[in-house]
Amino acid sequence: MTATDTGSPAVGEEPIEYDSLYIDGEWTAPTTIARIRVHSANSEEYLGSVPEASESDIDRAVDAARRAFDVPDGWSRWDPERRASLLNGFANSLETRATETARRVSVQNGMPITIADRIEGAGPAGQLRYYAEYIRTHPAEEHRAGAFAGPGAIVLRAPVGVVGAIVPWNVPQSITFMKLAPALAAGCTVVLKPSPETVLDAMLMAEAARAAGIPDGVLNVVPGGREVGAHLVSHPGVDKVSFTGSTAAGRAVAEICGRLLRPVTLELGGKSAAIVLDDADLESNLESFFAATMQNNGQICHLGTRILAPRSRYAEVLDTVTGMVSSLTVGDSLDPRTQVGPLVSAQHRARVEGYIAKGVSDGGRLTTGGRRADRDKGWFVEPTVFGDVDNRQTIAREEIFGPVVVVIPYRDDDEAVAIANDSEYGLGGQVWTSDPERGLQIARRVVTGTIGINRHAIDYNIPFGGVKASGLGREFGTEGLASYQYLKAIHLGLE
Repeated sequence: MTATDTGSPAVGEEPIEYDSLYIDGEWTAPTTIARIRVHSANSEEYLGSVPEASESDIDRAVDAARRAFDVPDGWSRWDPERRASLLNGFANSLETRATETARRVSVQNGMPITIADRIEGAGPAGQLRYYAEYIRTHPAEEHRAGAFAGPGAIVLRAPVGVVGAIVPWNVPQSITFMKLAPALAAGCTVVLKPSPETVLDAMLMAEAARAAGIPDGVLNVVPGGREVGAHLVSHPGVDKVSFTGSTAAGRAVAEICGRLLRPVTLELGGKSAAIVLDDADLESNLESFFAATMQNNGQICHLGTRILAPRSRYAEVLDTVTGMVSSLTVGDSLDPRTQVGPLVSAQHRARVEGYIAKGVSDGGRLTTGGRRADRDKGWFVEPTVFGDVDNRQTIAREEIFGPVVVVIPYRDDDEAVAIANDSEYGLGGQVWTSDPERGLQIARRVVTGTIGINRHAIDYNIPFGGVKASGLGREFGTEGLASYQYLKAIHLGLE
């Protein structure tokens, strides 16, 4: 069966086959016969396939986005009220598909369905509504007096143009709308390249956009691999790039954009610290602690996978973390009881297993996990804890991106901060304490883009992003919208 916006099969009923790419508001035949095949992370069974875009397909998509942006009465020139109304309509269209979206994400990348329902099913519509309300209530221009005599200027925030957006597989729909929602709200047009591992949800999203009446060319969806992504990043018709992925890939994107003097937002990797202070009550915060350190099978970049514990309580903290992790329910990602599902692919599982082997060979002590879960099919790894880890070891330095945490001892608050900051990354983090004011003082000293006290949260109104090797720029909040705009001053003439 060919999936269309008039009736896609539900995932698991039968293979979901798309024959077309979504370009210029239409389901359009690809220029090659290459296809991306998707398998279940739970069972390894075939789920379906979509066309693999070529460089020629990227060219067509960018051309469509360019026309939609440049046309005199196009999207970029719609008044905010009209644009906001259509964004809310897009949100409604997504909500009718939210359950199926969550299921598609869950079976493709292993995200537990209870998380997928909230983040991938409901989250995108919430982001659209947030930015729709924002552009309604915050004018994009102001009259500003000059420092000298005269009429001053009109300072306006104009849409930057055509956006090339590249998203990863781990939280595909929420990250898609971290880019789409503010870009569309600003008046930009978008060419979206989803990850090959999670394409079925991206095509369902395209169906929602078409059903909502998003104008032709404003949103184009072209799945493909690295070469296609590189072509999009360097395309002369693209005005801005927004990329989420690995730090290594982000450096390559940044190099291209730097040479082209092209604005870029990069949300990259992390190896964040969860600092457990000597007065922390972890037992009363285990649910939040789990969410901040091992949510989505460890496949989230901002998780606190380096747990720093005071030497005076090290054995106790290690036992608490080990007990929490060893009690987690591992299973099929579509089972509501599952807390840890499979990893996204056999290749990624092998990568995580390589880090576990390296941790053991470097002297880390496994306190739980470290093996494949006892299941016949699927790409499962047991949730794993390493004790007796030094911050100089590989498993404390590099992003593992799986259900693996390390527990590192520290002497006092100053050493905890020093260890937290001794990383090439700076994306997330937490401070766990019974004294919020003390936690705040520690949090201020950690060099990172986001950090929480007794939790780590994502909020549409709060900027999110990293420092150092964790990226450039911010998403969410007013800062997220501003990244899809440029400032323009119109100096008024003397009367």
